[in-house]
Order: sequence, then structure tokens, then C-alpha cells
Amino acid sequence: MRDDDTTHFGFSRIPVAEKARKVAEVFNSVTDRYDLMNDLMSLGTHRIMKQITVEMATVREGYRVLDLASGTGDLAARLAPAVGDRGQVIMSDINASMLEAGRDRMLDRGLVLDCVQADAESLPFADDTFHCVTMAFGLRNVTDKSKALRAIWRTLRPRGQLVVLEFSKPRHLPVQHAYSLFKRAWPKLGEWVADDADSYRYLVESIDMHPDQETLEAMFRDAGFVRVRHHDLLDGVAAVHVGQKS
Repeated sequence: MRDDDTTHFGFSRIPVAEKARKVAEVFNSVTDRYDLMNDLMSLGTHRIMKQITVEMATVREGYRVLDLASGTGDLAARLAPAVGDRGQVIMSDINASMLEAGRDRMLDRGLVLDCVQADAESLPFADDTFHCVTMAFGLRNVTDKSKALRAIWRTLRPRGQLVVLEFSKPRHLPVQHAYSLFKRAWPKLGEWVADDADSYRYLVESIDMHPDQETLEAMFRDAGFVRVRHHDLLDGVAAVHVGQKS
């Protein structure tokens, strides 16, 4: 099998056609404990990171926003009040079980949001639809990241923004070492809390295989984005990447 017929699934290489299914299996497995595990693995800091992401998105009343890899709706819940009744937030995820959990969680909060199951690589939306597209901790799971970035660019309105929160690469050695040790505990934590060590082992590996800040910026530019920049969080453990459609 040629390299161009395969892709990364953590540290393993698998046929391209199998990745979406295998990622779906991971998230089907962890849906019920997803929010609890996020809090435990990040020591609660993922909530602060997501709030920073929403603030960097600078959405306004009346905006149409697409939240990709929406999961249980952490970003969507923060975006909906910002766009107001005249705006729209669409929750989208490739995984049906995660999208259903997110929809139910929003309903429990009194938020009725549109939900669309979709693959980020082939978005079922017209050109120039959205003022902003957001994505939190989902891009690294996409099979063809460049294709997804081009699809997002197409659906954005002129001067619309893409805002991506994703794990990245710490800048300084002490943080790198501490973070590496901390991540080693996640599969065992997943075994204890979610009865699933393998899914969280994939999570760790997918983080390690994800491009660094500068590489991802270059991918944004290659997809057509301008005014590309990023903001490191926790010394680069994660980063918010922003790009604009010209």
C-alpha cells in the first residue's frame, strides 16, 4: 500500500477510507463520559480555553456561525447569546452520537440550535454562507486537514473568520516534559473513568501527530486564508488559530 493511500490514526497508519470510521468508534465509545474526562484531563482549563476562543471569534448580533466538531456544544453554548435572536449558530459534527448529546445538552439549557451531521471535508453549505466558523479540538481528527480548510474557506463570507482551538506544541522544555508526563496518565484515567483506555491512548497519539503552530499557519495560508495568526495557550499546549477570507 502506497503512503498516499494511508493516513495517520495516532501513531499507526491505516487506509484513508478507514479513518473516519475509526475516529467515529472512538467518540461513540467516550460520549457518555466526554465532558467529565475533558475536565479531568485539562484540570478544568479547557473551559477557559474555549471562552478565549469565543472572544477571539468576535461574533456579533445577527451573525451566522458554524461550529464544527461541535461535540457536546461548549462553543455553541457560548456563541448563541452573542449572535442573539437575529443570528444563527449551527452545531455540526461527523459523529451522530456526539451531535445528539450536544443537542440534548443545549435543550437542557433552553437553547434550540440547528444541528447538521457533516464531514468537515465536504460541507453541505452554500458558498459565502457564514460570518464565522469555529472548531475546538476537532481538526486533528480530520483525515485531510487541507481539504477541510478549503471547504471551510468556501463556506465563509468575504472577510469571514475561521477560529480553531487545537492542541499544539509547548514552547519551553520544562512545560514539554511536564506535559508529556501528564499525558501518559490519560489512558489510565480513561480506563478508570470511562472504561476505555484505547480511545484516550489514541487521543494522546493524535495530539503528538498534529502539526505545530507554524505548520498549521502555513496550511491556513495554503487554503486561501489571510491575516493568519495564532495565540498560544499554556505555553503552546494548545493554540487558537485565526484566519480570514479575503
